[in-house]
Amino acid sequence: MKERLVVIPTYNEIENIEAIIRKVFSLPEPFDVLIVDDGSPDGTAQRVRDIQEEFAATDAAQRGSTARLHLLERRGKLGLGTAYIDGFKWAMLRGYQYLFEMDADFSHNPDDLIKLYHACADEGPERADVAVGSRYIRGVNVVNWPMGRVLMSYFAGVYVRFVTGMSIMDPTAGFVCYRADVLEVILHNPIKFVGYAFQIEMKFTCWKYGFRIKEVPIIFTDRTRGVSKMSSKIFKEAVFGVLQMKISSFFRHYIPRREAPKRVQEPVDAI
Repeated sequence: MKERLVVIPTYNEIENIEAIIRKVFSLPEPFDVLIVDDGSPDGTAQRVRDIQEEFAATDAAQRGSTARLHLLERRGKLGLGTAYIDGFKWAMLRGYQYLFEMDADFSHNPDDLIKLYHACADEGPERADVAVGSRYIRGVNVVNWPMGRVLMSYFAGVYVRFVTGMSIMDPTAGFVCYRADVLEVILHNPIKFVGYAFQIEMKFTCWKYGFRIKEVPIIFTDRTRGVSKMSSKIFKEAVFGVLQMKISSFFRHYIPRREAPKRVQEPVDAI
């Protein structure tokens, strides 16, 4: 059974992509990888295809099934949120049970995928529906960020908690494990934001549906290669989008989980 898939959006990540794929594949527990590339002009997608060819024969011999590395190419830079949503829909149509968000630049340590997985997969009363790799659940665990950016990120969380009522310490985190049945529910209605506000909206929607969200402590390390995609436009979307999201929630009916539809559509932007 296809169980674990890591969705990694890319745009101009040629300096990181091979290393992050090989690191995920070296973990002691198996994870498949889906790269969602937005037409990177630096050749990121072609490098993924080269690695696919390298792993294809080995995968077929060892697993007797399809390859572990997959590529979804899209027409241009369409946004972080839509990249993840397209990746999630692709994965659910193929039967994956646990879906992960992770950056390509090693700001998220791939070793922590195992902790996120077990937070959602292990049986017991503490089992999570959504596991968040949290920078702030045990102090401030951020490496190589200037103090100004650390403060902006931390107080963004304070602001989100104040507006939404959620207790999540790191609502903007982008290192997350979702159970597939959670995504089947929350993706029934469109997720509106495409930048970093997408991360807040996903967690807020899960919370409104009553899913159990657990924060797992991680250490976040700023990228050492490539260029950050953060911009003032993305930041403004997050600030003003939280208010819009909260107001809209007053007029939205959150369908109980047992009544939610179980079908998703193929990503429309896939090539």
